[in-house]
Amino acid sequence: MRDGRRETAPDVLTVEEPLEIRVTAGAGGERVTVPLCVTMHTPGHDFDLAAGFLFGEGIVANREDIARIGLAPDVLDDEERANTVQVDLRDGLAFDFERLRRNFTATSACGVCGKASLDTLVHEGCRPLKSMARIHGDVLVSLPSAMTAAQGGFAHTGGVHACALFTTDGRLLTLREDVGRHNALDKLVGSHLLAGDLAALEASAVMLSGRASYELLQKALRARIPIVASVGAPSSLAVEIARTFDVTLAGFVKPSGFNVYAGGGRIDG
Repeated sequence: MRDGRRETAPDVLTVEEPLEIRVTAGAGGERVTVPLCVTMHTPGHDFDLAAGFLFGEGIVANREDIARIGLAPDVLDDEERANTVQVDLRDGLAFDFERLRRNFTATSACGVCGKASLDTLVHEGCRPLKSMARIHGDVLVSLPSAMTAAQGGFAHTGGVHACALFTTDGRLLTLREDVGRHNALDKLVGSHLLAGDLAALEASAVMLSGRASYELLQKALRARIPIVASVGAPSSLAVEIARTFDVTLAGFVKPSGFNVYAGGGRIDG
C-alpha cells in the first residue's frame, strides 16, 4: 500500500537459515566430534562466524588453536552440508562441552542473575581493559553514517544488523552483516582471528547497528575492544559490564551527539 494505492511487486528479503557448528577435539587417535550449537544466521562469512563464536565462548584463543575449519565432510546432502561448519581444534586442545551445554541451558532459561554473570566473566579470565585508545567526539558521531554507507545487505533488504570496526580516527577496517546482532559481531571478530590479527581489535572502536546488549558487550570484552558505540540504547547489564571492565560505552550515537555510559575518559572533545 502506497498513498492509499494497492499494488503487487517483488521484494528482496534477508536470508535466514540454520547454521550448525560442530567441534572436533581430543588427542592423537582419541578425537570426537560434537554438535556444539545451531544458530539462525544469514549465509556468508560462515567460517568467520564459527571461529568468532568459539572465541567468544573461550574455546579458542588464537588462530593456532584451529587445525582446520570447513564444511562438515561427513554430511552428504548438499543443502545441509552448506549449513554445517566443522572446526577441528589443534591436537591436545580440549574443551568442557558439558560446561558449555549448561551455560546455553541457563541462558535460554534466564536462570542467571547479573552478579553471577559478571562473576563468571571474571572466573573465565576476563580482566579490566588497560587500553590507551582515545577517540574524538566528532569522529564518534560520524561512525553510524560510515557504517550504513558500507552496508550492502541492509541497502538491499533493510533486514540485517551490522557491526563495523573502525580505527580511532574513523577509518573503516571491517564490517559484517547478519540477521542476528550477535552473529554479526562473531563474524567480525572471527575474521580477525582467522587472519591472525586480533591485535587490531585492541586499539579500535566497534559500531553496532542496534542496541548494546549484555551479550554484545561480553563478546567485545573477550575480544578486548576498548570502545563500543551503538545507534540504540544499552541494557542495564551491558552498562554494568562496561563499568566493571573499563570498556567505553556510548549509546544513541547520531550526528547531533551521543550518551556516554562508561569509560568517558577515552572520548575527547
